[in-house]
Amino acid sequence: MTTSLTSAPLDTALLPWVPLNPGIAFKPLAYFPDNAGWQLLLRVEPGTVIPLHRHTGEVHAFNLAGHRRLDTGEVVGPGMYVFEPAGNVDTWQAIGDEPCIIHIEVRGRNEYLDEAGHLLHVADAEGSRRSYLQWCEAQGEPVHPAFRVGA
Repeated sequence: MTTSLTSAPLDTALLPWVPLNPGIAFKPLAYFPDNAGWQLLLRVEPGTVIPLHRHTGEVHAFNLAGHRRLDTGEVVGPGMYVFEPAGNVDTWQAIGDEPCIIHIEVRGRNEYLDEAGHLLHVADAEGSRRSYLQWCEAQGEPVHPAFRVGA
């Protein structure tokens, strides 16, 4: 018996923006097995700051729209790519007049920190999936088949 693999297109226009915090929303794209990471579209409204966080694995971020200022002072705009190695600690802010929309792949988890470097909150693939499912349930939105538990 031959097993056939096939592509699995996902029309992101049909997915809702799920709010995370004021000024921050996401659309899930993929969750990797064993909580190893996830892919998402992240929308950050102008002026919103992404709090200080540490990456336990690599992060790949491709800006689709809008601009953001990294804590290094560098400005990242549409078509620009940012690689963040495991262990990277950073913060950044969406700037300009339009939302910053980024395609992000996170390996591992993000650990949010206070100014002294103490752990405040952890974001990982399972937490992201849970946020998506809870939001869909609360809003009466259908859960996309790709993100159902056990998918």
